[in-house]
Amino acid sequence: MKKILPVIKVLPNIQHAKKHIIRLSEKTIEKTEKANTFLTDIANVTLFISRIVQETFSRNFEFREFFRQCFQIGYKSLPLVSITGAIMGLVLTIQSRPVLVDFGAVTLLPGMVAVSLIREMGPVITALICAGKIGSGMGAELGSMRVTEQIDAMEVSSTNPMRFLVVTRVWAATLMIPLLILYADAFGILGSWVGANIKGDVSLVLFFSQAFGHVHFTDLFPAIIKSFFFGAVIGLVGCYKGYTAGRGTESVGIAANSAVVLASLLVIIVDMIAVQITDMLMP
Repeated sequence: MKKILPVIKVLPNIQHAKKHIIRLSEKTIEKTEKANTFLTDIANVTLFISRIVQETFSRNFEFREFFRQCFQIGYKSLPLVSITGAIMGLVLTIQSRPVLVDFGAVTLLPGMVAVSLIREMGPVITALICAGKIGSGMGAELGSMRVTEQIDAMEVSSTNPMRFLVVTRVWAATLMIPLLILYADAFGILGSWVGANIKGDVSLVLFFSQAFGHVHFTDLFPAIIKSFFFGAVIGLVGCYKGYTAGRGTESVGIAANSAVVLASLLVIIVDMIAVQITDMLMP
């Protein structure tokens, strides 16, 4: 009995240790599966980008589809971008003017608004708006084609869906979104002029002259460069989410929503990196 009693006292501790080991094993398996999924996604994205690069420099580039996508992305986004740009300039002017009046620096208002719009607000806000409209549109369109097996039918009929659907959309977004951003900047300055005339009186020519008098090459060049990356990110994410969507109908909504979220997040990350690089190269 004296030999059995210590064993009986130790048994609960063994059971507790066994449960703890099982719990640790389950957590380890869960973390391993998440890491495996993450690494698989990175590998798939890398292969997707490499296929886009390969198809871009191959023969028979789909120029007609490319120009059609440029029209879809550029021309059909003009109303939304115009309103967004005008509101940006108007709100920035109404918010900034009282402070500048207190400091007796109201003449700096056009230049301040122009530099703010061109360097940061215009590119980022316009890119986020485009991520919502264009990125989700690409995700939903390609996701629908995947669900209805149109992409599979293209592969069977010897049509390269990667070249026809993806490459044209990615390059169209990369080239058109910088133009949309410049367009939004122009409407932003125009909206700023409207805001300045609500409580003041300044001519359009004088306002634009003062605005562009404060804009330098170091303001415009980094904004244009990062705008191309914004366009590439939006096109890549939208096409990747749609092209790799599942077979169920709910996959279309998931592809569109995830394209918006991921593209918006990547736009902010790219902007943060661009600001750091610009600060180092052009202090």
